[in-house]
Amino acid sequence: MNIQQNKIDDLNLELTLSIAKEDYADRKLQTLKKHRKNAEIKGFRKGMVPMSLIEKMYGTAALVDTVNDLIAESLNSFIKENNLHVAGEPLPVEDQPQVEWVDGNDFEFKFEMGLNPEVNFELSKEDEVPFYTITVTDAAKKEMKENLLKQYGNLADGEAAKEDDFIVVNFEQGETKVEGTYVALRNVAESARPSFVGLKAGDSLDVNVNEAFENETDRASMLKLNKEELANLDPMFKMTVQSIKTFVPAELNQETFDKIFGEGNVKDEEGFDAKVEERLRNEYAQEAEYRFSKDARDYLVEKAAIALPEKFLKRWLFVANDGKFTMEEIEKEFDLFLADYRWHMIKAYIMDKFNVKIEEADLLNSAKGFAAYQFAMYGMNNVPEEQLEAFAKNILSQEEQSRRVIDQVENQKTIEAIRPEITLKKKKISVDKFRELK
Repeated sequence: MNIQQNKIDDLNLELTLSIAKEDYADRKLQTLKKHRKNAEIKGFRKGMVPMSLIEKMYGTAALVDTVNDLIAESLNSFIKENNLHVAGEPLPVEDQPQVEWVDGNDFEFKFEMGLNPEVNFELSKEDEVPFYTITVTDAAKKEMKENLLKQYGNLADGEAAKEDDFIVVNFEQGETKVEGTYVALRNVAESARPSFVGLKAGDSLDVNVNEAFENETDRASMLKLNKEELANLDPMFKMTVQSIKTFVPAELNQETFDKIFGEGNVKDEEGFDAKVEERLRNEYAQEAEYRFSKDARDYLVEKAAIALPEKFLKRWLFVANDGKFTMEEIEKEFDLFLADYRWHMIKAYIMDKFNVKIEEADLLNSAKGFAAYQFAMYGMNNVPEEQLEAFAKNILSQEEQSRRVIDQVENQKTIEAIRPEITLKKKKISVDKFRELK
């Protein structure tokens, strides 16, 4: 076995592997002996099939497998012995001569290999990354307070339907009658919604359900039909309003305080307002931290200025994904891929440089934070600790979710490691301006 390398440039190698008969003959023979041991062919006892017949039946496959195994082992050994940091994995050079799989032949294979350069940079207080403090305004506090009271409110009878109300209606078409259907005005098509606004109990309206309710699933549910039945349906129905249902905000009382903030944590409206401000500050702080992480990551990627074998990586992405993406699709997303690829290289460098370790407790805490966020999405802000932990452990037991958590924790710890090394250029900003940042 012989490997010759041709250095195209600092980021690209071409390897030529020469494999002679003596390199594969013994291995191939051992493979054929295994086939002979297990072969069950009529007219021969198991394990006693003539080798000539085994060669005829399995010879080419054994040759291909043996040579491919030698190629893989040789490439891995070459990479390890030369301490190469390979981008992706080696790829066969395109437009090579067709291989003639004949026993006794010598074989030659060419591979191209992309290389990752060494990452090496220093950080100092001269490195500046913006850090934003988002100001809490009275308008923002008022909006959050109103939204919380709406969130914990309830449906009550209304007079005339407004755009965020529900109407309870009957649909009629000949002898067909569907009673007591809830219709959310926000789900009515914009073109038809004006005719729904202002409706009162007892009002009737001729409605083209296909035009008013564009979502097939919603339409089928309202008419109590299967989606398949909609195709042949006459869309014109008489709709009669039975009642108007409107959301009434929760009252400012102890029951509401306990529902939103936990029992006994808020006693009066002043305490309610203080909790609203605290929640806003926490939300803004999280947004500011996320923004700082993004800006720091972008800064480090630019500072490190890592050159990559881009042409090779495009081809590797195409091959590795087995043609699931066209080259045009890869080109479209390639800049995002490169930014992420470079960040992973930088992250590995920083974690090694600053001896960053990931502990099991870090992963559990991150998963618990994600679990708390998911519960909060459904208005559950005071989930017991044991329930959060059980949910978090379930997240970590799932391979894809666990990888996401590990990546998130690595990102957080990497940013924590560089924070004291650089200068945080502090800026105050309104929430509106903050959210306009690119």
